[in-house]
Amino acid sequence: MSRMITALLIGLVFGTGIALSGMINPAKVLNFFDVAGTWDPSLAFVMGGALIVTAIGYRLVLKNPAPLLDTAFHLPARKDIDLPLLAGAGLFGVGWGIAGFCPGGSIPALGLGQPAALIFVASMVCGIAVTRLIRR
Repeated sequence: MSRMITALLIGLVFGTGIALSGMINPAKVLNFFDVAGTWDPSLAFVMGGALIVTAIGYRLVLKNPAPLLDTAFHLPARKDIDLPLLAGAGLFGVGWGIAGFCPGGSIPALGLGQPAALIFVASMVCGIAVTRLIRR
């Protein structure tokens, strides 16, 4: 039960941060990508801040032998850059640039009842399902 409550609290903090930063607003995200027009650099500060917090957090947390609510850390074992990684990163970027949503921002946007978020999340779930079928 404590793991579920912890996950809920972490999700609430993440969703609140995404909402406060404006990353659930597709127009704000698309303006970030529009460097030749209505460019809005504010999301660069959001991403930079997240990168700094993550870097510090990893340094502090990974000094422990295991997380508080698990027996071991579950970190990626592979460090190589391959075609599926590059293709996935490219699709992520193209999808974010077209829709103005990323997976992290689309989930909190669902809570606001945005129809575009519902379409995006449904498409994302379908894409995940198709990818899993192809990989089998």
